[in-house]
Amino acid sequence: MSERRSESGFAITPVYGPEDVADGLADRLGVPGSYPYTRGPYPTMYTTRPWTMRQYAGFGTATESNRRYHQLLEAGTMGLSVAFDLPTQMGYDSDAAIAHGEVGKVGVAIDSLEDMRTLFSGIPLDKVSTSMTINAPASLLLLLYQLVAEEQGVDSAALTGTIQNDILKEYIARGTYIFPPAPSLRLVADTFAYCRTEIPKWNTISISGYHMAEAGATPVQEIAFTLADGIEYVRAAIDSGLDVDEFAPRLSFFFVARTTFLEEVAKFRAARRIWARVMRDEFGAKNPKSLMLRFHTQTAGVQLTAQQPEVNLVRVAVQGLGAVLGGTQSLHTNSFDEAIALPTEKAARLALRTQQVLAYETDVTATVDPFAGSYVIEAMTDEIEAEANTLIERVFSYGSAVQAIEAGFQKSEIEQAAYLTSQQIDSGERVVVGVNRFTVDVEEPYTPLRVDPSIEQDQRDRLENLRAKRDNAEVTAALDAVRRAAEGSENVLYPAKRALAALATVGEVSDALRAVWGSYRPPESF
Repeated sequence: MSERRSESGFAITPVYGPEDVADGLADRLGVPGSYPYTRGPYPTMYTTRPWTMRQYAGFGTATESNRRYHQLLEAGTMGLSVAFDLPTQMGYDSDAAIAHGEVGKVGVAIDSLEDMRTLFSGIPLDKVSTSMTINAPASLLLLLYQLVAEEQGVDSAALTGTIQNDILKEYIARGTYIFPPAPSLRLVADTFAYCRTEIPKWNTISISGYHMAEAGATPVQEIAFTLADGIEYVRAAIDSGLDVDEFAPRLSFFFVARTTFLEEVAKFRAARRIWARVMRDEFGAKNPKSLMLRFHTQTAGVQLTAQQPEVNLVRVAVQGLGAVLGGTQSLHTNSFDEAIALPTEKAARLALRTQQVLAYETDVTATVDPFAGSYVIEAMTDEIEAEANTLIERVFSYGSAVQAIEAGFQKSEIEQAAYLTSQQIDSGERVVVGVNRFTVDVEEPYTPLRVDPSIEQDQRDRLENLRAKRDNAEVTAALDAVRRAAEGSENVLYPAKRALAALATVGEVSDALRAVWGSYRPPESF
């Protein structure tokens, strides 16, 4: 019988026992809600209330996406998660030449305050938690959200949610960056400072390993590179003059849940333990909330298959259960048809129902950290923690996470892991049901959801009307103020908010910052 290995390369033995768990387990475990948070950030976890069921959605126009949000809320979703189209993610308006063909395709197009009003029409922002998956222009979308809340009469202190705002992983694995690393980190720090004063309950960053995993990172690489980025953000914020306990309680993380169930549970537990130690011992954080690694999880889109897509329902259920048993704070379960096209309404509802079955029909919410003390889980947690710590040290051997990125270290490591996975699938060593084993000769027909191509022209028309009716002299003056702030040391979010309130577009504010900070151009190769 051939030796089984984990995603991260550890040998998995048929039987685990006490000899596989290192001494001092009680100290490494602790109790739920206490250092080192191995067993979860809160004492009661899901025994008093389940995780937040947050379904990721957004496509086409703000009107279409708003309709889907109302459907999800009526179906029992507890929080919204906004997907933006590529032009918005890159800080371009829908009528920019570079946006042609991409408007509304992988998310909703948001060009201005008017679009954001439409997106959240009829949704009480003081009662719904909203996550926005956007990075380079994350601060601008947050400001638009705040402006809509103010128009609803909602106090900004009541707003809850998260902006991803994790620019470092864009240089590593995803590519939707705008500015070079140094000004990008300044913008992140400005956002921390702004929210501390203006939107105190908002999670100012969701430091993301998900996209690294989608690019091919192993579980160890996922948490090591993500936590290294987190350390870099903490250093940038401290260097900007913030005290660690002023901003650290609002940091959050974003991880993937794969079908390799046991390793995923162990990965989440190891990540909490590493972060608690780093924040306490390296940064001297005193507030217990600064030590807690709180995270959102999304099931693994990269593991969904276009072949026999209904099998994805099973994959997502297993992945979601792994996230829950690993102690996630919120969860998005992918729709079974996402490997083919945008999810249909029925598929999105089934994805939500998967979480509801886990929360209300199983007994996994009856006790905290059900796998605590399991020989295999504890052994895997220790292995992942040790290997991740070693990899974090390799990152900082370059001087900083940014310097490691500039040297291509993280990207190269992930690409090697992705290549190995591809080889294993091609050879059949790694089984993918419906792809390299258990295939069918003829696939059943499936009708996917398609985005109306006329959306782009509709957005162009909206922008033309917006620019015709607004006070363009006011907009010009406001954009000049954004540029001056970028040139100096003023927090750029305050003039940016005034510009967006005057109906400047996301693209125009981004261009004002580009004019000062420039655009990032990656090296040809590493």
